[in-house]
Amino acid sequence: MIRAVSILLPLVLLAACNQSTPPGNDVDALDAELLRGNAGDPAVTAALQDQIMVDPSLTGQSGNGAVKPADRPYSAAAPAADVASGSAARPESLESAPKPGACPSCKGGHEALTLGELAAVQNSGNRQCAAKVGYSAAWANRLPAAFALHPDARLSEAAGTDADGCRMRVVSFTIAQPVDRMVDWYYTRAKKGGYSAEHQAEGGQHVLGGTRGTAAYAVFLSPEGRGTSVDLIVDGG
Repeated sequence: MIRAVSILLPLVLLAACNQSTPPGNDVDALDAELLRGNAGDPAVTAALQDQIMVDPSLTGQSGNGAVKPADRPYSAAAPAADVASGSAARPESLESAPKPGACPSCKGGHEALTLGELAAVQNSGNRQCAAKVGYSAAWANRLPAAFALHPDARLSEAAGTDADGCRMRVVSFTIAQPVDRMVDWYYTRAKKGGYSAEHQAEGGQHVLGGTRGTAAYAVFLSPEGRGTSVDLIVDGG
């Protein structure tokens, strides 16, 4: 039986090779047949021959449901400071900050362009350490306990360094709380942490600053909408 199969198999393969392949014009013939079949249907003929109609007044609406317009990349503004203004912070009694004095530090805060520059312009700041800061949101989680980020803060930027004996942290954020309350909040945190606290103001900007041994801090607070913009610098601590 095996010998018979071995004899028949070459014959079968030879027969398969000798079969003619379908002519190349079979596809053309099928197309022609379909066209002949549709020739008697006026609806099909009209649909195939009519021009595509475009309403210019509607073309601008084609991207209405899209995440971004078709002609430019997606972009979104940062949320306002008073968006989702409910507080996640636990209720606590705050000490009232003393009335502010003159604010020579306010000018430096207004002129600083980066967090590193902001840290460098402070009289109590370590300029050598300020020049070494690196930017990463992770630094916001490495603030000293006395100045831990407020639970409602919406972080904008953070920087810091532990290089060469430095221990500097700089963060910038907005918060849906009024300036006066945030001044009292930071004043209370500083006093509880054993820091001194001096309050200065110029126009709408407030500055709190103080020391504890060799450690120092400065907080710049400005109104932003119905909330507050905050820049915090901590050197040591």
